Amino acid sequence: MKQLVRRIGQTVALTLPVVLVTTGTLAVTRVPWAPPTALDQQVVAAASEDGAGIGRAATTGKAPDGLAPQDALRVVLLDELRAHNPGSALDLLERSMREQPALTPYCSSLATELGKAAVRKYQGDVQRARSFARPVCDGSFAAGAAS
Repeated sequence: MKQLVRRIGQTVALTLPVVLVTTGTLAVTRVPWAPPTALDQQVVAAASEDGAGIGRAATTGKAPDGLAPQDALRVVLLDELRAHNPGSALDLLERSMREQPALTPYCSSLATELGKAAVRKYQGDVQRARSFARPVCDGSFAAGAAS
């Protein structure tokens, strides 16, 4: 019996570190602060309706027409919402927050504006607008659609 317990202890002592290292490595292979990979592009392509706008950055470098970066992003997001749907605009917002962490303080207000614009796009149909809601910026899109 003593040898059985010892053998089990040795097996656990040898396999546990391997399991922990493997699971830890897998857990950090896709983190929000890592640069996008080709796989990320494929995931976004599969999630969007027509694939438009894939791979483009929302705002890079200087803002056009002297706008502040958050205002330039607002323009791009609203254009995306008008051209496609609120879901693609929210995807772009989420991607922009990953790529430009300095804009995260504006995420909630941008998502709220997208929610309000979605309601306008669907002529006041709050249910349809809210159907695109996702957990980007703490649900601010849904709050904007409701107000």
